[in-house]
Amino acid sequence: MATSGSTSFNLNIDEVIDEGYERCGLRPMGGYDLKTARRSLNLLFSDWGNRGIHLWKVQLNEQVLTAGTATYTVASNVNDVLEAYVSTTAAAADGPNTQDVALTKMDRSNYSALGNKLATGQPSQYYVDRQTTPKISLYVAPDASTYKVLKFYTINRIEDATAYNDQQADVAYRFLPCMCAGLAYYLSMKRAPERIEAMKLIYEDEIKRALDEDGQRTSLYVSPQSYYPNLS
Repeated sequence: MATSGSTSFNLNIDEVIDEGYERCGLRPMGGYDLKTARRSLNLLFSDWGNRGIHLWKVQLNEQVLTAGTATYTVASNVNDVLEAYVSTTAAAADGPNTQDVALTKMDRSNYSALGNKLATGQPSQYYVDRQTTPKISLYVAPDASTYKVLKFYTINRIEDATAYNDQQADVAYRFLPCMCAGLAYYLSMKRAPERIEAMKLIYEDEIKRALDEDGQRTSLYVSPQSYYPNLS
């Protein structure tokens, strides 16, 4: 028997809403039902931002460095900066002679303790001020003589659901089941309280599987630490 040959299955926002209501034993009856479900869906996406790193929202960015300038504004859709490095060339000009140097992330306390934040040289560390519009500060401030570009990986916010039948969610394929389960759970709080516990269990099970699958498959090496207390 022939298969479809298609791997493009997705759901429009109105189909996600229909699925959520149906799991609660309901049907959306009017405009407000759609509006309240879309609001719950966006709140669900906000909750996902607290649940770890979603690989489909990781993006490589770059910023041309200015000599003596330590702090740079990051796009407002950025939730955090994961890794950063300085480079001799922009991404479009990368070649066999491109040199990159990794930077170490530091917290606010360590950054605030630095005595001269505007000393210039080759940056070795960075601090992320996670405000509504995030900022990344380098230490030391770049002299931009050799390493001219800052490249950094960000974890971005999931895009809002703003329409219905002509819009799909900004969600990877493997997260479609837990998105529908999560919306059903959120809707049950408002429309089917007798199903809250069941919807919550299903949602937490679905999102655990999705987050486990969304990890990076790399090798892990663990070395034991040796301790010899009696040696002088």
